[in-house]
Amino acid sequence: MKKTLITMALIAMSATSIFAQTATPNATPEGDTPAVATPSDQNATAPVEGANSFTEAQATDRIVEAGYTDVSELKLDDKGVWQAKANKDGKPMMVSLDYQGNIVAK
Repeated sequence: MKKTLITMALIAMSATSIFAQTATPNATPEGDTPAVATPSDQNATAPVEGANSFTEAQATDRIVEAGYTDVSELKLDDKGVWQAKANKDGKPMMVSLDYQGNIVAK
């Protein structure tokens, strides 16, 4: 009887740890979320500060792919966010691109 209880307890603990490992992490207000997977998804706290690995050419391409034209004065700021002037629907605006790929117009 004692062996049966111990065996059942071990099985229950094993099953619990399996379920705990499959949990998906939630987004946080600090922007500690995984990289954006598609252009239609955007972090609510964008632009997110962080080490940006986009090259200048990649940043320009990404902004153009989002529907902006005449991208100019593209610079990487001290927070790791690309900043540029661009046009969208004929209107000039400032555009930011963070390390997650989020594009924010100001």
